Amino acid sequence: MENKRPIYMDSHATTPVDPRVLEAMLPYFSETFGNAGSIDHTYGAVAAEAVKKAREQCAHILNAKPEEIIFTSGATEADNIAILGAAEQYAGKGDHIITCVTEHKAVLDTCKHLQKTGKSVTFLPVDKYGLVDPGQVEDAITDKTVLISIMAANNEIGTIAPIKEIGKIAHDHGVIFHTDAAQAVGHIPIDVKDMNIDLLSFSGHKIYGPKGIGGLYVRGSNPRVKLTPIIFGGGQEKGLRSGTLNVPGIVGVGMALAVAEKEMAKEEKQFRQWTNQMFDSFKEAYPSVMLNGHPTKRLAHNLNVCFPGIESKALIHLLRDDVSISAGSACTTTSVEPSHVLLAIGRTEEEAHWAVRFGLGRGIITEETSWATEKIRSVINHLSKML
Repeated sequence: MENKRPIYMDSHATTPVDPRVLEAMLPYFSETFGNAGSIDHTYGAVAAEAVKKAREQCAHILNAKPEEIIFTSGATEADNIAILGAAEQYAGKGDHIITCVTEHKAVLDTCKHLQKTGKSVTFLPVDKYGLVDPGQVEDAITDKTVLISIMAANNEIGTIAPIKEIGKIAHDHGVIFHTDAAQAVGHIPIDVKDMNIDLLSFSGHKIYGPKGIGGLYVRGSNPRVKLTPIIFGGGQEKGLRSGTLNVPGIVGVGMALAVAEKEMAKEEKQFRQWTNQMFDSFKEAYPSVMLNGHPTKRLAHNLNVCFPGIESKALIHLLRDDVSISAGSACTTTSVEPSHVLLAIGRTEEEAHWAVRFGLGRGIITEETSWATEKIRSVINHLSKML
């Protein structure tokens, strides 16, 4: 078949900007280029109105209020503001934070930094599927616990956490609950009220929006969450994130979430069908293939597998002209260390080096998925003969 090559299957790393998003953004680069903080004239007022609309779009998909959305440069910054800001703000209450071992480095490294400053951090284990036990979360809470941070969906293995249960436990104990939802928002339903979420990080470029933009939901009531800023300056974003607003980016993430809200259910069904078909096909061709992550409680567009005996780097290299896939997190690809997520779910270091991650995305079609699957099977067959 004639197709665009290489076929892109690394949507957990990043996604292309949706044409509808790009169209919405373009005027704010050159025509209506005003500073959203300079509202005394038309240019600034138009920019401010665009930011207001985007804030409403971001809030709507989360069932939040527009004023509870703080724009950042991405989910990493949002994670840092949430964790460092809460640790500082509530230091008078306690110095204990609970998280888990499979979190993104933006959460893990921020918590490790806090440990160096004297804070206490509990890193909870996960089961073989990558699930945190809500009971263990509750058992870890002390009278000094100020924050629980558990990601909504894992960026490597796609496992979806029991966020609603953990949120309820946090609220029952008067503890603030943060979730890194960079991989979840726009892909699965998230309701901050129903799920008892106090702080939520999201990103533009994981949901067909631009890079360099994201946000943080900060609960405004019941309870009202306060954070100590980590960036100081002109007092933008309620003083929580100073700096001139990235108006084109903000417009882009707002539109990306508005589009995602409409298409999420349809995409979930299609991606689930395709990833299941891919795994079944791999199993037929290579019976020892192992699924990483939960078989059903997973992001529909995620498939993470180990092909025993086959180094992921060799597979990725041989496929690079035809199919773009990755060995794991795009944030640590320069490292030769095995994935901390795969080790946490019980894979050995050797098994971790066999793992590849497929992230299906908008724009891919059935024929491309089928062609890519056959191409991968062919390369797997070639490599297995060399074992």
